[in-house]
Amino acid sequence: MEMQKFKGRKIVLGVCSSIAAYKAADLASALAKAGADVRVIMTENAAKIISERVFATLTRNPVSVNMWEKIGDWKPEHISLAQFAELMIVAPATANAIGNFANGLAPDLLSCTFMATRAKVLVAPAMNDAMYSNFAVQKNIKILRENGVEFVEPEEGALACGDCGKGRLAGVEAILQRAAQLL
Repeated sequence: MEMQKFKGRKIVLGVCSSIAAYKAADLASALAKAGADVRVIMTENAAKIISERVFATLTRNPVSVNMWEKIGDWKPEHISLAQFAELMIVAPATANAIGNFANGLAPDLLSCTFMATRAKVLVAPAMNDAMYSNFAVQKNIKILRENGVEFVEPEEGALACGDCGKGRLAGVEAILQRAAQLL
């Protein structure tokens, strides 16, 4: 894999509230080690699963969670992050986030940033197989694909809930490979 493609690149990594959020730490670490400037946006519920400090330490950048935190300058955080990004990766992406993106809903910092960015977006879903195959989720994915959003398909296998099926977050290597192609 061509990790040099990430050197000096500006990447926003969105982390949603899936148990697979721990794998996003490996992704953030790999991107940072490859020389990318990584800014992480976590949903508030993702921050209940894995600590912001993990991502701040791995990327050596502040982590954004809440739209209403104090900001250091005049520019709203979601606009600042949207303009910063050369590539936005959302991994893991929940059914909720995918639905918000597809339907123009912006209830949190991550979805507001998605709405405001002109960067390419790569989404890596992670959820229970029944949720992933649900007609509404598939319709939302179709809408996003038709509008230029790229996807890394989830893997099939054992899921955190004990079920087995398609819904497990794609491996870090697969996400990195697709991200490199988009850059």
